Amino acid sequence: MEPVTECILLAAGEGKRMRPLTTSRPKVMIPLANRPMLEHLILAAHKAGIRRFILVVGYGEQAVREYFGDGSALGVEIDYVVQRHQLGTADALRSAAGLVSGNFLMMNGDMILGSDEIRALCTMPEPALGVSEADHPEEYGVVLLEGDRVVSLEEKSKNPKSRMINAGAYLFSLEIFERIEAIGLSRRGEYELTDALMDYINEGMLSALTLHTWMDVGYPWDILAAHELLLTDLKEEIAGTVEEGAVIKGAVIIGEGTTIRAGSYIEGPCIIGKDCIIGPHAYIRPKTAIGDSCHIGHAVEIKNSVILHGTKIPHFNYIGDSVIGSGCNFGAGTKIANLRHDSGIVQVGGVLTGRKKFGAVIGDDVLFGINCSVNTGSSIGSGCRIAPHSFVEGVCDDETIVSR
Repeated sequence: MEPVTECILLAAGEGKRMRPLTTSRPKVMIPLANRPMLEHLILAAHKAGIRRFILVVGYGEQAVREYFGDGSALGVEIDYVVQRHQLGTADALRSAAGLVSGNFLMMNGDMILGSDEIRALCTMPEPALGVSEADHPEEYGVVLLEGDRVVSLEEKSKNPKSRMINAGAYLFSLEIFERIEAIGLSRRGEYELTDALMDYINEGMLSALTLHTWMDVGYPWDILAAHELLLTDLKEEIAGTVEEGAVIKGAVIIGEGTTIRAGSYIEGPCIIGKDCIIGPHAYIRPKTAIGDSCHIGHAVEIKNSVILHGTKIPHFNYIGDSVIGSGCNFGAGTKIANLRHDSGIVQVGGVLTGRKKFGAVIGDDVLFGINCSVNTGSSIGSGCRIAPHSFVEGVCDDETIVSR
């Protein structure tokens, strides 16, 4: 059997559930541990033997093209194809017809999957489907198995028959393109890959591989869960300057040009990007990722949070269990709550996060005045302006002005 060396990655969607972080970037370009989530998947697949990638792009495609280029910086070959209209997974796959030469891997670009399991999927008899156990299978395609064969696949069932779900990782032969040409529009007005897979299931041909390292990054709070996983095996790497009197404890990465000022205390695992200023007297707690060119200043505490590039949190702030976009500025004394008084599961816009501790998701270019309070479970859109001493909760759309 010839080794599988080609992979089609689906990266055309906006990721509306990730709003407001996708206002100005496609979902696959949201950073995880200071790399776009798509880069993690490409690196894992490359380690598993994939040498050539076809990226199906659409929303925000220029950001993907500019970052990855021809793939040479990652030691791979990357080609692009555009899906102009979001007409389903089968339509996305069809847009890459003629660009692969034999058996190939296909994966959704917005997930985490380890290289060992990608390699194992590539050695399965095709066609094959990666499956995983989920706490909320009703949000996915629900799979029934008999041994390692898929015998049923039902999309987003209100009464799921199992907890096994379609993980969005496939091994196909070129025959799949003939199969998807034969399907029509679904009731949702899309060309569903599920319809093509049902033919394989009815013929008893679809194999399954249970994935244990798979993680779906569908909502902003999933970014925190992804970091809790990705930072587990972090190795210390200090390329910046650590002033005397600062404490670095555990596995911490500090990028070039970054200065950790005296009195700061940083607990790993933690990653801090390039050209940042941390402190003096800042407290960075574990599982935090801070992007490039950020300023985390005097008497600021950051706990289990993700801060994207260019954001400034400079004076007497607390950020707990939150995801903060790029180019934001926090006025002195502005804080984010991260725990309900009843210790209940936090909701954002009526959607349960599954987390007892979650602060807020904040888009890009949000400016806070001094002494603002952001309640747990808030979503603040990109470009919002928050007046001094304001109390913010619930969902604020992009470009909202919040005043007292």
